[in-house]
Amino acid sequence: MKKIIKVALLSVLGLVVVFGVLMWLEFGPLVKGALSAEKLDDGLYYIEYRGDDGFDGLMDQGGFESADQMVSYIIEFLSKGHYKSEVQTQKAGFGCSALTVKTPEGGVLMGRNFDFSSAIGVVLHTIPNRGYETITTFNVNFFGFGEDYKPEGFVNQYLALTGLFFALDGINEKGLAIADLMAGDTIQTHQRTSKPDLTTTAAISYLLKNAANVDEALDLLRGIDMHSDIGSAHHYAMADASGKKVVVEYVDNKMVVVESPAVANHYLCEAKLNVGLVDGDDRYAMLCERYEQTGGLMNERQLTEAIEAVSQPEREGFLGTAWTMVMDLKHPSVTYYSRRHFDKPLHVEMKK
Repeated sequence: MKKIIKVALLSVLGLVVVFGVLMWLEFGPLVKGALSAEKLDDGLYYIEYRGDDGFDGLMDQGGFESADQMVSYIIEFLSKGHYKSEVQTQKAGFGCSALTVKTPEGGVLMGRNFDFSSAIGVVLHTIPNRGYETITTFNVNFFGFGEDYKPEGFVNQYLALTGLFFALDGINEKGLAIADLMAGDTIQTHQRTSKPDLTTTAAISYLLKNAANVDEALDLLRGIDMHSDIGSAHHYAMADASGKKVVVEYVDNKMVVVESPAVANHYLCEAKLNVGLVDGDDRYAMLCERYEQTGGLMNERQLTEAIEAVSQPEREGFLGTAWTMVMDLKHPSVTYYSRRHFDKPLHVEMKK
């Protein structure tokens, strides 16, 4: 009898081990990524993910026109088809500012403020099976996980992996940097041809994964149909390690490229020049003034001070600047400052 029980238990244990191995092969990278979550500062968390980022599968399906439409694919990817659910993304406006400069030593830096009414930022450091390593940031409040949501505890940490498919800003291992900013009105872009569909924030993840520089990123943008996130107009600040810097805008569903070192929340293209520029908003003018004063040359301290000068303080109903980032494009890395804590730099390096 004892021998029979022993054999039975060993058989069951063998099945458990086999099942565990199979489950780990399927979910291991996602579980490991979720467990890597750590709090960097108030309102800012870090996750490192290695493995299939799911983006190739998304593009094989032709993409989607909205974040809400992408939810079923994302949940299927995170659950490996074992769970079906619905998540409603939040729609709201946000501010922002960005400035790209060269350093006296020949480097290239981009500074960026993300301003919003409320935010829990997640820095997602992705080393995909295919494509470029990236460091991106996203406001997980957009996902509607609940007022008290924070990426703490395994379930909430796992949910934060949704950010694999969305980014508000970031840089890749080649030194391409991109930031999403609201443009000057609420006229949405919806390009509808036979090309794959991506939203504003999904496109950033796509570009950083696949483009080594600004020109390649622009070519990729021409190969997709762009769709506005959160019911508004957007433009991109984009720069690369060569020092090329542009602002990408959309007018009447057509992409327009403007050369500019600075950008805030009004249009810069000739067709809609200064649309959205309101009295009292001097962020863009201040950045341009700093740029001209230095001839476009700043070290990291100078750029940090310039972008800090246009960061937004907290006021009733508005968090202000949720995070500031200074990206080094020649030696790809990011220094973050959460919620205007400019005395607490948080440095994130590429792994490769």
